[in-house]
Amino acid sequence: MSKSSRRHIPSPRQGTDRDRRTRLCFLGLFVVAVVLLFYLSSIPFTNRGRGVDLYKDKWNHKHTEYNAAQIQQLVSQIQLNRIWEKHLRPILIERLPGTQGSRMVQQHILNTLSKLSAGWKLDLDRFLSVTPKGQVIFANVMATLDPKASRKLLLTCHYDSKALPRDSRFPHRVFLGASDSAVPCAMILELATALDNKLRAYKRQSPQVTLQLVFFDGEESFEKWTTTDSLYGSRHLAERMASTPYPADAMYTTLLNTVDLLVLLDLLGPPNPMIVNHFENTARWFDRLIAAEKRLHRQGLLAAHPVEQTYFRKDVVFGKVEDDHTPFLHRGVPVLHLIATPFPDVWHTMEDTEENIHPPTVENLTKVIAVFLAEYLGL
Repeated sequence: MSKSSRRHIPSPRQGTDRDRRTRLCFLGLFVVAVVLLFYLSSIPFTNRGRGVDLYKDKWNHKHTEYNAAQIQQLVSQIQLNRIWEKHLRPILIERLPGTQGSRMVQQHILNTLSKLSAGWKLDLDRFLSVTPKGQVIFANVMATLDPKASRKLLLTCHYDSKALPRDSRFPHRVFLGASDSAVPCAMILELATALDNKLRAYKRQSPQVTLQLVFFDGEESFEKWTTTDSLYGSRHLAERMASTPYPADAMYTTLLNTVDLLVLLDLLGPPNPMIVNHFENTARWFDRLIAAEKRLHRQGLLAAHPVEQTYFRKDVVFGKVEDDHTPFLHRGVPVLHLIATPFPDVWHTMEDTEENIHPPTVENLTKVIAVFLAEYLGL
């Protein structure tokens, strides 16, 4: 019988060896599949599947350039009297975390936003934290234009005030923290109010990028600023967002991954603020603030504004400042930190009051940020 016509019949031992090799092969493939799945699940949302497009969109996001007529129409909606009377003065009270004053400011923010036609989703993010003064209940106030959107632009500030030693010159006055940070809160409320119609129309388009407002509680320290006695609200929210899957059944991304950019306002209101660029990876967005200020100046839409580039400066360098952006920055979130540097003379003094706030500066900065928001979102 030739080799070609012979039928090979394996012995029982040979069959057992082959079966063993087959089982080992399948076991090896299974192990490889499990390892690959684990690896893929550990890759950030921004680098996988649909996330690849979002990653590109976040870092290559294009603004919409407003023309002169659009800019004029947009900023005509900003009302200084409304900023002062409706938004700012209800916040100019003592508002230490966990106190009645704090709860009054929370309710003021929620009431203001709930009355707008854009239909904000409101959230009071309460949590308990240990402080040098014992356990304190904090509450971040949050408003999201479209919770279903896959990306977010965060516009933020803090609303709490700081406990200062009583000043012998003013024994019956309390620290109101006008620039730190009642005015930024009022500016954000005015931006939501002035842009209400545009934001409502924008939301109807089911955009990929939405706007989220965050009013942090507990930015100030209770005693001496440390990594544990400061930034209570922002530390809590950054951790919460970093540990919350998004969508709810996702293994590979979190709410934090959906943040395009965090814009933080602080120490604004006194005259002649200098706001510098702190981060290279958001320099192009700082450039948009510079451009907005220049265009508004050229159109004669800014008051008490001597030269076209007064507030936003890239030719001056100051060191980074720890603030509510820090917990997000450490987790990779791009940041624009809009803080007056050097700090205002009234910082952490009893003189940080309404009387030392410069109305034209507040109105001008609100207009600049309105243009920035409108062009970033493409309203």
